[in-house]
Amino acid sequence: MPVNLAAPDPARLFPVAGLELGTARAAIRKPNRRDVLLVRLAEGASVVGVFTRNRFCAAPVQVCREHLAAGAGVRALVVNTGNANAGTGESGLANARRTCEAAGALLGVPAAAVLPFSTGVILEPLPVERLVAGLPAARDDLRADRWAEAAEAIMTTDTLPKAASRRVVVDGRAATVTGISKGAGMIRPNMATMLGFVATDARVPQALLARWVREAADASFNRITIDGDTSTNDSFVLIATGAGEAAVADDGSTGAAALRGAIVEVARELAQAIVRDGEGATKFISIVVERAGTPAEAAAVAYAIAHSPLVKTAFFASDPNLGRILAAVGYAGIDDLDQTLIDLYLDEVHVATRGGRHPSYREEDGQRVMKQREITVRVVLNRGDASTTVWTCDLSHDYVSINADYRS
Repeated sequence: MPVNLAAPDPARLFPVAGLELGTARAAIRKPNRRDVLLVRLAEGASVVGVFTRNRFCAAPVQVCREHLAAGAGVRALVVNTGNANAGTGESGLANARRTCEAAGALLGVPAAAVLPFSTGVILEPLPVERLVAGLPAARDDLRADRWAEAAEAIMTTDTLPKAASRRVVVDGRAATVTGISKGAGMIRPNMATMLGFVATDARVPQALLARWVREAADASFNRITIDGDTSTNDSFVLIATGAGEAAVADDGSTGAAALRGAIVEVARELAQAIVRDGEGATKFISIVVERAGTPAEAAAVAYAIAHSPLVKTAFFASDPNLGRILAAVGYAGIDDLDQTLIDLYLDEVHVATRGGRHPSYREEDGQRVMKQREITVRVVLNRGDASTTVWTCDLSHDYVSINADYRS
């Protein structure tokens, strides 16, 4: 059961001018479910993306990079679920390119103007015939108000679709930001088995948008982890259609900060939704590291805690075995760490100080916090001014079952 997460209300997902979405049931892996998404963009839209750092990246990731690098302009996106088209060699690349050709022919745009995305099982051939056969239905379904259906069409082991939307004022003109994401396992920084698509109707130069997509990713999708695995297909795409009234030229433009802030907010909400719907998750945990010597130190400590199976299983059991957290801080890789300077808090409960248990700490207080559905772990290193926050979840029996049976 997702942690304090509900399916998005379609009425609260605002259409983005210059963008239409359509879905189809193509039986890529399972019958009678939405598994193909087609997105059509207005001419002149700016499109940028960041992708997995996994060197064994999927065929669609490779083709997306090629098409974006060519700089010819993007007019469409195609997404399929049920099959990752990863570990598929030359035939996988050919199938990704054929998908682009088919979508381009339907929409009257070049194949190089189409970006393909796939998610699902790795090391199996993409049933490209089914995907291509489903594209006409997706084209016929194209509408501006299909965000909720689009979020459903990209799910794999997700239990709920994930979508978010904001409206802001940019120099006196309204701008919309709406996005969707999917992901529930194989989630780790540097992207994961996730897809994220965020769009605004404002006009934003390509170079500025390219910086914003990285900043948004670093504040959201690169701050979550379910299980420490980095997958093969991870993609986060940011689109500015330019079809609305608002426009920014650079970071100093009036309203640019508000627009960038809305993009980050949407990306962060989508990223946190992935953790809340993590495979088998029963708890949503914020790991906050403060007063580190450098941002890298802060991140190293946060991820050491967030990736520890011992820490995550303790949270699942509501067992205040909090020495596991201190042990993770100790092996995070800070060679000159002074344990006598560290303070550890579980929500408001002061657990450890000066290298040992805080005099006022009682185990029943720790257990009370650990029984909550949402928990904050705060580590104060007292080494400098750097800080970071990482979002993760517990590790349950269901996580093992879901991943053991995924291909069955």
